[in-house]
Amino acid sequence: MSLGQQLAPHLPFLRRYARALTGSQAHGDTYVRAALEAIVAAPQDFPRDVDPRLGLYRTFQVIWSSTSDAEGRDEAGFEETSEGIAQARLSRITPRSRQALLLTAMEGFTPEDAAYLIGTDATEIEELVAEAMAEIERQTRADVLIIEDEPIIAMDLETIVRDLGHSVTGVAVTRDEAVAQAMASRPTLVLADIQLADDSSGIDAVKDILSQFNVPVIFITAFPERLLTGERPEPTFLITKPFQRSTVKAAISQALFFDAQTVPSA
Repeated sequence: MSLGQQLAPHLPFLRRYARALTGSQAHGDTYVRAALEAIVAAPQDFPRDVDPRLGLYRTFQVIWSSTSDAEGRDEAGFEETSEGIAQARLSRITPRSRQALLLTAMEGFTPEDAAYLIGTDATEIEELVAEAMAEIERQTRADVLIIEDEPIIAMDLETIVRDLGHSVTGVAVTRDEAVAQAMASRPTLVLADIQLADDSSGIDAVKDILSQFNVPVIFITAFPERLLTGERPEPTFLITKPFQRSTVKAAISQALFFDAQTVPSA
């Protein structure tokens, strides 16, 4: 099997990580493209002593850490909206901690693998994750609308949200109900399933909501690859079912990290 064939299944998830790390689909995809170009230009340099997925993420990490973004500074040529929002937070939490959090909680790497990816040890990874969670949770508080038609999953999400110190404005099970609740409560974060109770679409519900006001959205689906095609605008934050609680917590923290409504005062 060629290197390209080995890496192809992992690309949608690398793109997910890149978008969560940077807060922008275009920005994240730029880094992923740069990593792929580096692999094509010098395939002999690709790490062959580790799993292909680990080698792919390692290549991405090298590209990303070599830029000014990795030090929390603006970089010309990329979108500035989400990065500008993040500047108020970057002085309070380091991108290194954010990487450790996302690699372990969202991407499912072990502390040892995450340590390899960012060039440290497992003990420091655990410290960075704890630091990131504590600081982001301190900075961000949200009113959350949950769009989910499975009662057990909805209850689980509600518990996670409340445990993080956020409020739940409501739980909607259909597109119409979701839009109505959003208009009534104006949530500052939306967690949305894709397939809803009456066969309506959570994606359509979110589009309706976003046509009225801006709010960060985290999609939850059993089939993330259907949304991570690169053929249309994609959600920045995407959780795969079945999910771990730590994954939801990481996604919520990252979504709010880039949200203007929860920027802390100086």
